Amino acid sequence: MLPSESRNPTVSRISRRGVRPPLLSCSALLLPFQFPLSPRALAAAFELGAEPRMPMAVSTVTATHLAPSFPARSRRRRAAPRAAAGGLTARARRLRCEFVAGGGNGALSGEDDPRLVDRQKALDAAMNDINSSFGKGSVTRLGSAGGAFVETFPSGCLTLDFALGGGLPKGRVVEVYGPESSGKTTLALHAIAEVQKLGGNAMLVDAEHAFDPAYSKALGVDIENLIVCQPDNGEMALEIADRMCRSGAIDLICIDSVSALTPRAEIEGEIGMQQMGLQARLMSQALRKMSGNASKAGCTLMFLNQIRYKIGVFYGNPEVTSGGIALKFFASVRLEIRPIGKIKSPKGDEDVGVKVRVRVQKSKVSRPYKQAEFEIIFGEGVSKLGCVLDCAELMDVVAKKGSWYSYKDIRLGQGREKALQYLRESPTICDEIEKVVRAMIPEGSRHMSLLAFGQTSSTEDEQVYDEQ
Repeated sequence: MLPSESRNPTVSRISRRGVRPPLLSCSALLLPFQFPLSPRALAAAFELGAEPRMPMAVSTVTATHLAPSFPARSRRRRAAPRAAAGGLTARARRLRCEFVAGGGNGALSGEDDPRLVDRQKALDAAMNDINSSFGKGSVTRLGSAGGAFVETFPSGCLTLDFALGGGLPKGRVVEVYGPESSGKTTLALHAIAEVQKLGGNAMLVDAEHAFDPAYSKALGVDIENLIVCQPDNGEMALEIADRMCRSGAIDLICIDSVSALTPRAEIEGEIGMQQMGLQARLMSQALRKMSGNASKAGCTLMFLNQIRYKIGVFYGNPEVTSGGIALKFFASVRLEIRPIGKIKSPKGDEDVGVKVRVRVQKSKVSRPYKQAEFEIIFGEGVSKLGCVLDCAELMDVVAKKGSWYSYKDIRLGQGREKALQYLRESPTICDEIEKVVRAMIPEGSRHMSLLAFGQTSSTEDEQVYDEQ
């Protein structure tokens, strides 16, 4: 056995040509390494008290121990001196510890292995040290933190909530982009209205200076309690949004739009002067700060963005969003919204709305590349009844036979317009259908629309473009 005070223990390296040595770890040396040993060295190691154990490390180590006397390798073989009494002499030997390809290096033998207990103690000690140095909760196990699911809130459009797997995520960055008059601002105002209905606070950063209070009120926004900011430049807009986010009292901040976030240097300069990359640099710097603050505060950042066209593109999609590419990376959800048709009046003499399609181009919280179609009525916003009927039909809650719509034993009407009229006149039936549909939405993310903001959940105790 080794002396306890020996700091550099070694085992003799003895091998025989043509013989593949077995692997052994020598517990007597207190070294849980895998050793390639020859048959003769194997017998000597057992005499030293070695026993097979699970391998853990790789290295070439040297040590001193009592090893048996074996003949030294040389061209001239000499008669080996007989071993002293007991067959052991004190000798310094060397041992090479090697990895074994495909072996179980670093594996654990089970819960009873004492090294498993030591590793758990070391892990707990490291986590406690980090939490004491950087603050409580700096590192934590996900199961004990109650953050296994992403909380969501309704977007104001049921078909879009279905495509998103529950709704817009809390504490994340969301980008909504598309051409002009496609419904970006309308969608943002509906999200603000839903947050206010749940008792939360919302803020609108109107960088375009085009806010319409009357239209917002028609969409259900509580304009009396809505926080509005009309900044002078991009730096001011993003700094105000970041401060409000860090306050922890805001649940949703809509920035309309990224293209209108003009850097201060560009405003102070003359028209026509080239300012290369100022806006992209501004967005990149701001998002590095705001994304983390939003996650900690549980505040959703919704950026509305416009599209531009690349020069000299003959193949593929020439469209690109403004403000650089940082927003594409930081956004957890990217929604592309496009108009796909007009809605005519009953007489057919005028346009009363537009039908739009939203495509989930990116989603870190649910399945991407899903689509949602809904109607936007001028002066009213997203057609709630149309969303409920379309979703219910898609999920077989409402049956359609021929042109007739029916829910359970209730016949809603013949044709879409008749069915919508029935739901408009029967709000109880409409609410019941909506509850059934929401309960069937797949939980790609945890749906928290029924909980008020600030409450905790029960879990705590290929860019593809469809050519039009």
